[in-house]
Amino acid sequence: MADESSSGPGLKPRIHVITLGVSDLERSLRFYREGLGFRSEGITGTRFPGDDEKPAGAVAMFTLDDGLILSLYPRTELAKDAGVGVEVIAGSGISLGHLVDSREEVDRILDLAGRAGGRVLGPAHERPWGIYSGYFSDPDGHLWEIVYFFATPSPGESAP
Repeated sequence: MADESSSGPGLKPRIHVITLGVSDLERSLRFYREGLGFRSEGITGTRFPGDDEKPAGAVAMFTLDDGLILSLYPRTELAKDAGVGVEVIAGSGISLGHLVDSREEVDRILDLAGRAGGRVLGPAHERPWGIYSGYFSDPDGHLWEIVYFFATPSPGESAP
């Protein structure tokens, strides 16, 4: 039987870029680059100023180790670019997950995020389904979950 996920008219199941709408691009760049240690060339696209209807081009991007691009873009410009009201861009209905190799690393990253200006949302703890994790939010309220799988293999790993 052919693998339907890799051919045909449907969308291939993969993600290449995640864009977070932010209220202060420079503050968010500092949080991710200086606070969390993500690599970035800084804010680019400033030569495209935009106006009341056309979005400006200023953006900060981070190419993560797995090739995924994390993009930070002002909420107002993201709303203009998508053709929606800025209220649609507000809030966080998702969390971004980051897998680590130990409980200590979960705790270390939560501490790092807190010292960088993020908000740690309570202490990390075990879940009955075999993970130890905790959440932080960045300066704009975007949720990150730091996860260690202690009872089951991480996604993409095989069981022993």
